[in-house]
Amino acid sequence: MAEGFKLSPALKKRAANIQLVLMDVDGTMTDGSVTLLSQTDGTALEIKTFDAHDGQGLTLAHSAGLRTGCITGRESAALLRRAEMKMEFIYMKQPVKLPAYEEILRKAGVADFAVAYIGDDLPDIPLMRRVGLAIAVGDAVPKVKKAAHYTTKALAGHGAVREAVELVLKSKGIWEAMIDKARA
Repeated sequence: MAEGFKLSPALKKRAANIQLVLMDVDGTMTDGSVTLLSQTDGTALEIKTFDAHDGQGLTLAHSAGLRTGCITGRESAALLRRAEMKMEFIYMKQPVKLPAYEEILRKAGVADFAVAYIGDDLPDIPLMRRVGLAIAVGDAVPKVKKAAHYTTKALAGHGAVREAVELVLKSKGIWEAMIDKARA
């Protein structure tokens, strides 16, 4: 988020209620590229690129007591490795995301209003219509941006998750305190 950026009172109120931040992966945590490297045995190695600033955002979220997770349609060993950033809820191979979302709500013991969801494409819209804070990444498709309460300035895979976490922490009034708790 740009310094000095003013949040509307309604957006700040929504963001201040957040206890759980969920997100899509491809096109949200990554720029949406899926690189496949051909192997000599006929298989392909999938390569995903994750942003270090987004990783710091996830670490800050955890340090601030926010719970995090992702719901994605694809399965990825790279995601499991990235989830070491203390992501609590990892749901892969979810062509329809609402059942996983409802399971997460039960496990986390939170209501819709306490959840933020970050998305980029059409499968994310049903969740965005339910959550307390719907966030579209800067390069999300137009229908997702229309469903969002907030659209990041940052693009997918280039700090959008970090920007969303900052929005929540600033709305809670704890951003400055979290700077001193940042870890490499």
